[in-house]
Amino acid sequence: MTTVLTEAPADVAPAAADQQRRRRAPGWLAVVPLLVVVAVAFGIPALAMLNGAFTVKDQATGATSYSAANMTDSVQGAYLTALLGSVKLSAVSAGIATVLGLPLAQAVVTSRFRALREAVLTASGVLANFGGVPLAFAFVATLGNAGVLTTHLGLKDHGWNLYSFWGLTLVYLYFLIPLMVLTITPALDGLRSQWREAAQNNGATTVQYWRHVALPVLAPSLLGGLVLLFGSAFAAYATAAAMVGSAVPLVTLQIADAISGNVMVGQENVALALSLDMVLIAGLVMAVYLPLQRRSARWLA
Repeated sequence: MTTVLTEAPADVAPAAADQQRRRRAPGWLAVVPLLVVVAVAFGIPALAMLNGAFTVKDQATGATSYSAANMTDSVQGAYLTALLGSVKLSAVSAGIATVLGLPLAQAVVTSRFRALREAVLTASGVLANFGGVPLAFAFVATLGNAGVLTTHLGLKDHGWNLYSFWGLTLVYLYFLIPLMVLTITPALDGLRSQWREAAQNNGATTVQYWRHVALPVLAPSLLGGLVLLFGSAFAAYATAAAMVGSAVPLVTLQIADAISGNVMVGQENVALALSLDMVLIAGLVMAVYLPLQRRSARWLA
């Protein structure tokens, strides 16, 4: 009996490789539109901001040159005061919203009433996006100098002033607390009931469980929520502009004034430098958050 051996064509392996590449191609092609959108929506504005922040224009001749003068001006005088004011307002309001939002979210997660949970989360989603001029008008009509509650409760006699740092903080909490509830609820859902049972079996109280088990696991998620709230408050403009104007120094208001020329003509590039300062601050905050978030993901997975 003889066995006939037939040699495979030489082009079988290349054909299989081409077929494998064709199977992979749709996956890469699906990402291309997203990359294009990211490049257009984020890359081009970022490059324009970076270029403008280091471009200095001579008002007499109109000649332009590259210099760090705009960046230097952005961290001096009124600009520095506004930048520090925004950081302070964002940090304080984000910190308070984090402290108040955590127990509220925990109450929602542990509630036996599904309708209550859905109602609170739905309301949080609406209120987290309620800002700008309507929010400012609502608080002015309620707690302004001639507001309904201010008049009826005599708050003005006790030193209440909505158009101040703490008044603006109160307004920011209106949308930051619901945002914190939405942010931390998935992390609270990730806490395993076995951890609480194990702590109770070892004689731990509720306070000890939260101190030694739950809060260490939630710490990265809490920090992530704090970063998100900080960024939301740091970038807010319309609410503060409509309510306090220049009464509270904020970097977003300074950017608007520099672009419109309300303070000094030809300060558009200083506004871009201030925007770059905001990006750098946000980048520093995110640099702290990302390593901790990866650590938290191993526990909550």
